[in-house]
Amino acid sequence: MKKQTLKHADFFQIMDGWAPRSLAYHWDNIGLQVGRFHDSTSHILVTLDVTEEVVDEAIEKQANLIIAHHPLLFQPLKQINVDHPKGRVVQKLLKNDITVFAAHTNLDVAEGGVNDLLGEAVGLKNREPLEILDQEALFKIIVFVPDSHVQELRSALNEGGAGQIGNYSHCTFQSPGQGTFQPLEGSTPYIGEKNELAYVDEKKLETVVPKRNLSKVIDAIISAHPYEEPAYDIYPLENKGQSVGIGRFGSLDESVSMKEFIHTVKKNLDMPQVRVSGNIEKNVKRVAVLGGSGEKYVSHALRKKADVYITGDMTFHAAQDAEQMGLTVIDAGHYIEKIMKTATQNKLIQEIPAFQSKVYVSEVNTDPFVFV
Repeated sequence: MKKQTLKHADFFQIMDGWAPRSLAYHWDNIGLQVGRFHDSTSHILVTLDVTEEVVDEAIEKQANLIIAHHPLLFQPLKQINVDHPKGRVVQKLLKNDITVFAAHTNLDVAEGGVNDLLGEAVGLKNREPLEILDQEALFKIIVFVPDSHVQELRSALNEGGAGQIGNYSHCTFQSPGQGTFQPLEGSTPYIGEKNELAYVDEKKLETVVPKRNLSKVIDAIISAHPYEEPAYDIYPLENKGQSVGIGRFGSLDESVSMKEFIHTVKKNLDMPQVRVSGNIEKNVKRVAVLGGSGEKYVSHALRKKADVYITGDMTFHAAQDAEQMGLTVIDAGHYIEKIMKTATQNKLIQEIPAFQSKVYVSEVNTDPFVFV
């Protein structure tokens, strides 16, 4: 397979496809933080946070693109003072032509993102958002294709992200018909002759596609269709797609003791210690999880009748209130979001297997807390 030389914008597009920017909270600063869109990518470093140590690691690995979860520029900068840590980071990035891109709350909300990764790691099945923020828009896409290429088009639609309804893929409807067209001067027709009206037996192939996959599906049609100018229609639908939201709620395969579940959380999320408030003698079946600072969502976990809520950054009174309302909370810390590093590495490699360079996972521990 021929190796590809790609630009930063190609990887931004992959991240935006996985975690669309429309999913981010309005206050969030996602996307390009420092650098340029169209530099050629040497190597990539994936990290939770961008610190000076992480930038030094990128320099050592000759990575000129850093993909982070937490935005480097979360608050507006009024000055870049290189005597301060943030200023030194920005200065070092610019001096070494390193670009930084962040996918934050959009990656928290996205299917397969941070909260799905956390839920999967601790064994949650039948996951759903802890709080629903929206429902994905759906479109009907109709393409007209000659009989000889129906199966090829159907496969291309599915691979592009269309035709998924619940747990079923390749969902289409087809009906026969006859297409007409007359190739003009300058055309290169697959069927027919220039300046003669052609009559072709075709199939009308219909399917549904979520908004996030629409561009990819159109590209797939153009790539797989034999015609120079494929004919296709797109209609917005009133029915909605899957719910999107923050956090995840689900259930374990079977009830386990709270102490056993705490051990699972520590082991599978690679955290040596966790803080726990509430009853640790009960059993666990129903679980809520939210990576990052999740104390504002205690009430959502209670409404779901969760036995335990896994999150980070709980304050004293919030934990006390949860305990009094009967909810056990496992505060595993904000740093459990590091789970996105390997997942992002795998996503980028999977999407562009011919990328000629390396995608590294940062080895720098950016957790400011230690247990003593």
